[in-house]
Amino acid sequence: MRMYSVHLRRPLLNPDRDICLVKEGFSWPAFFFSVLWALWCRLWLAAAGIFAAEIALSGVMSLLGADEMTQAAISVGFAVLLGVVANDIKRWSLFRRGFLQVAVVTGEDSDAAERRFWDQRPSLAADLVG
Repeated sequence: MRMYSVHLRRPLLNPDRDICLVKEGFSWPAFFFSVLWALWCRLWLAAAGIFAAEIALSGVMSLLGADEMTQAAISVGFAVLLGVVANDIKRWSLFRRGFLQVAVVTGEDSDAAERRFWDQRPSLAADLVG
């Protein structure tokens, strides 16, 4: 089972657009595809920041005359760091757009976790229906 944080935007007028689930834990797509992952997730500021950090890191390593093994180790270290904080960056971005974290749920996938969230809060679900 995976854990997801549930983020809602008030007023909850459109449950398809006003609820977001973010997986807890390491993000493999962010580890492997950094800037492309951020663009895919529509994290524009994060994508620009990651791109700038990668360029700056590369520039500093070349100025210091780091050999290829050192450059590879530092690049992998940066990718690991990004994989660890990627979902936190998503949560930060959601907070900036007016979403509040309201729960943590578990599920086999995000759909099962969302169903569990709505099952645990029938009064909130009933408010949406009518």
